[in-house]
Amino acid sequence: MAHSVTQNQGETMTFESFDVELRNVFKFFHQEPAVHGIDLDVRRGEFFSILGPSGCGKTTTLRLIAGFERADAGKVLIQGQSMINVPPYRRPVNTVFQSYALFNHLNVWDNIAFGLRLKKLRKAEIENRVKEALQLVKMEGLRSRFPSQLSGGQQQRVALARALVNRPVVLLLDEPLGALDLKLRKEMQVELSNLHKELGMTFVMVTHDQEEALSLSDRIAVMNHGKIEQIGTPSEIYENPQTAFVAEFIGDTNLFEGEIAEVDASSVQIVTNTGLKITVSRFVDTPAELLQAVVVSVRPEKIQLSLYKPSVQTNCFEGRLVNIMYLGTHINYVVELKKGVRITVMQPNIFGSLPDPNTPIYAWWTENDCLAISQ
Repeated sequence: MAHSVTQNQGETMTFESFDVELRNVFKFFHQEPAVHGIDLDVRRGEFFSILGPSGCGKTTTLRLIAGFERADAGKVLIQGQSMINVPPYRRPVNTVFQSYALFNHLNVWDNIAFGLRLKKLRKAEIENRVKEALQLVKMEGLRSRFPSQLSGGQQQRVALARALVNRPVVLLLDEPLGALDLKLRKEMQVELSNLHKELGMTFVMVTHDQEEALSLSDRIAVMNHGKIEQIGTPSEIYENPQTAFVAEFIGDTNLFEGEIAEVDASSVQIVTNTGLKITVSRFVDTPAELLQAVVVSVRPEKIQLSLYKPSVQTNCFEGRLVNIMYLGTHINYVVELKKGVRITVMQPNIFGSLPDPNTPIYAWWTENDCLAISQ
């Protein structure tokens, strides 16, 4: 009989609903922790991303799931089974690497069939499976080509097909689109998303690309210095970061350090280190639980600009434009407030004409458009 566990969102799930579980996992290199006591659950059929800067431990975490690294402490489970002492080739996972790792002396068909032949499957089954994998990645017409005759995107498709042909429980993706140019990367993101929906398989992807993680994932784990700072849906991670690191790393934000000056039932007034008074009605902790030292996060797209003083009572500051960057669909403004603080403002390109630098301007945002985070 399945045991149940209650998630934060309130739904009840069984342990069998998780394809990957990490329990208090540590991994040390030269006595330094690369992975520092992390816990995470990946749900069956989920597209789960591990996101963070270089050196944060995300690739090591993926290698622990794959079996290429062995945990020094803690548990790694796949479909409820402990993976201690289970070698990579016996785990129900397959990995797609950034480098593709294709065999240059084998054509597309033989690259995909390689793992099946090692398993000594019947010739007819190998043929059926390879055909099916080629159809999935839309490479049927290039079966006889060698890797050197393929584009980067085509090589990536072959690498995906080679992993999928083994029918793994979990597909592990290590920076799978990192070697592609921007346009091709965008195209492959759509294809990867469609492939995930079509297969219903569990995908676990490592990436440092925030946009990639936000656009593809059901949930994201943000890592920093070997620890998980936050796990949540893309909108939860972006709109409600739980730490200053997550707020700054995911997308762009303006951070103001300061201390609490006043607290009432619905809002907190914070005086920043530069003397700005900011009123906040959204908090990571309740007003009573906030530490005295806090950081206020305001996303650039939440800030409004006006040439004339608006009729708002809070979070309105006088300044001047110091930089304007035309980005086509959007305009990026840098505004220097009177206290010498510079903020970034992002607005849609709807006016057609741009103000001149050094134009006096007012920047403002609502109490609900900023977030207070304890330091």
